[in-house]
Amino acid sequence: MFMWIIPVAVLYGFNHNVFPGSSDLSPHSLTLWSGLLAVISVNAVIGFYIYLAMKEPSDKHEPDPAFLAQARASVQKPIESTEGPSQPREKDE
Repeated sequence: MFMWIIPVAVLYGFNHNVFPGSSDLSPHSLTLWSGLLAVISVNAVIGFYIYLAMKEPSDKHEPDPAFLAQARASVQKPIESTEGPSQPREKDE
């Protein structure tokens, strides 16, 4: 949600002279600075999200045993059909 709110707020702030000094900029500079700061704010939100994910303890999460058993069974299951989308077929005209 913050990835949408913060950049839009930055763009709104620059375009409506909320930030001090933004009224002194030319329209071209205003567009460049507001876009640049919006992109930087999105990257800051992504960095904060990664920081929180790395800070989370890894021993807290354990996979579901039923899901693991089903995944192992599906990997070990042999392929039954040799004809599929990757096999070449003759073209009917």
